[in-house]
Amino acid sequence: MGKSEEESKEAPRPTLIRPPPEDLSKAPIENTLEVTELAVIGPNIFTNARQPWHPPGARGIYGGAVIAMCLAAGQKTVPSDFLAHSMHCYFLLAGSAELPILFHVELVRDGRSFATRTVQARQKGRCIFTTTISFVREGSSGPRGSQVSHASSMPIDEKTGKPCQPPPDDYDGEPELVRSGPNPFQSARIEVTNADSPRPQDKKTRQWYRAKGKISAEGGQPAHLTALAYVSDSYFIGTIGRIHKLWRFPFHPEDFDQLPEDVQERVRALHEWEGLGDPKDMVGRPEIGMMVSLDHSIYFHEPAKVRADEWMLSEMESPWAGDGRGVVTQRIYNKDGMLLATCVQEGLVRLEKNPGKTDSKL
Repeated sequence: MGKSEEESKEAPRPTLIRPPPEDLSKAPIENTLEVTELAVIGPNIFTNARQPWHPPGARGIYGGAVIAMCLAAGQKTVPSDFLAHSMHCYFLLAGSAELPILFHVELVRDGRSFATRTVQARQKGRCIFTTTISFVREGSSGPRGSQVSHASSMPIDEKTGKPCQPPPDDYDGEPELVRSGPNPFQSARIEVTNADSPRPQDKKTRQWYRAKGKISAEGGQPAHLTALAYVSDSYFIGTIGRIHKLWRFPFHPEDFDQLPEDVQERVRALHEWEGLGDPKDMVGRPEIGMMVSLDHSIYFHEPAKVRADEWMLSEMESPWAGDGRGVVTQRIYNKDGMLLATCVQEGLVRLEKNPGKTDSKL
């Protein structure tokens, strides 16, 4: 029986299957990252169950969602006692929030201690993202006391001279623009260390975050790891903009006073929350023309101990920027000071060629 005229005119859905109802027994991040196997198409092919987030002003969907869903798909093809210990990813094309994503998993190798998978995320037959993931079997290296072991310590708070402390459990200090969005994570204000230094490479940014709600026992440790992978892309390459004090909003800082008062207040709150202070102090500063992630690596040092629904501290710094690119490193600690993961990202960073008052974007 043919489709009705109304059905034939229906816009393409962002998922191949109808999104299931939100599972309230799971944390929001688990629903966000749910992938479904498509055995009818072929072996080891998965698709997104829900529409991914397209951040306002971004070229495509949030990169952390693609990273995490690729990890979720790969995790479904290895035994339950294998957890990811490293991911190496490349962003190839901007992903569309209006099209389904197919995740093609290739079973590269299965060993007694390690397993390797490559995952390609595809839209309309084109590869938009690719990653190679290595999994390790829990306990395969023997007891901890018999291994070489060391780790970086929890960063020291500049104000107290003591190890950084997480926000209170009842923290609710996010600005409206952050709190009202679809973000399945809660986060605290970004702090910039050595903020007055003339050397951007000497500055670091720090931010506490945690998944909203409680990750379910059903999701288990893989859900904690996909949640960490998701949030690891948050404000990552943007560190370059913070340590160089680059203006990122779609209007010139000179035009800030022309905005309606309620918009000024929201922009001011977000700008200060991102660790950049008063927007009026940005007059005359360089403006970001384009900032795009190129690649992303994650090393899960303690995959069995990640608890993404508890406070984690992200510390980022950039050892180098030049030739239109920048590199940022990130260390993620749990609230007790254990180093959970180290991440590295390179991105395209280009300045606005003609910043200033002329040709206002308002």
